[in-house]
Amino acid sequence: MSELIVALDMQNLDDVKNIVKEFDKKVDFYKVGMELFYSEGKRAIEYLKNENKKVFLDLKLHDIPNTVSKGLISLANLNVDILNVHASGGFSMMKFANESLKEFCYKKNLITPKLIAVTILTSIGDEDYEKIGYKYDVKNQVLNLAKLTKKAGLDGVVASVLEANLIKQNLGENFLIITPGIRPNFANINDQNRIASPSEAIKNGSTHLVIGRALTLANDRLKALEEILKEMEI
Repeated sequence: MSELIVALDMQNLDDVKNIVKEFDKKVDFYKVGMELFYSEGKRAIEYLKNENKKVFLDLKLHDIPNTVSKGLISLANLNVDILNVHASGGFSMMKFANESLKEFCYKKNLITPKLIAVTILTSIGDEDYEKIGYKYDVKNQVLNLAKLTKKAGLDGVVASVLEANLIKQNLGENFLIITPGIRPNFANINDQNRIASPSEAIKNGSTHLVIGRALTLANDRLKALEEILKEMEI
């Protein structure tokens, strides 16, 4: 069954606490991205873990293999559930980072977080993508990066709903497909391009649905959450 991850795209820990308390037991999984982590640091993670919540720390590491591996090792001490890197960092970077993370967690007797890779950002549309100069079209490039990610030993990818079914068909049921760009019917598109509804995401094979502003900025957050959870029951 697909799982909802609520994106806490905000800077203030008090705002985070208000949302977590409001959603109470209805939401078990939260995403902490750059905006919150750069402003509140590990305090945000510690709060969520103390509330028995699962955490996807979305920092999208992208650098040389040694730097990324050391960064992941530092983050592993936070006891989060999912970490991520950019697949465009390459096979060697992903493989070395993954092996270093697992070795560190084994030596320190820590639970190894799932490690996933970002393929192509869901905010990138056809025009922006063309300017980057990739050889393949978006779908084939995403699949290519997903295959590279699995070959490197990682647990899954971040990709749009539009590529989820293709990834699932080629890489199997146990490969995580975490999809941002989820927009319920009542929500604004904002700065996303490759988007879909919660029900479409599940039908296409997404294992985790990341939803942020459609929930956290809703006039009635609980009502919005109920509508999304209902739409996910397919």
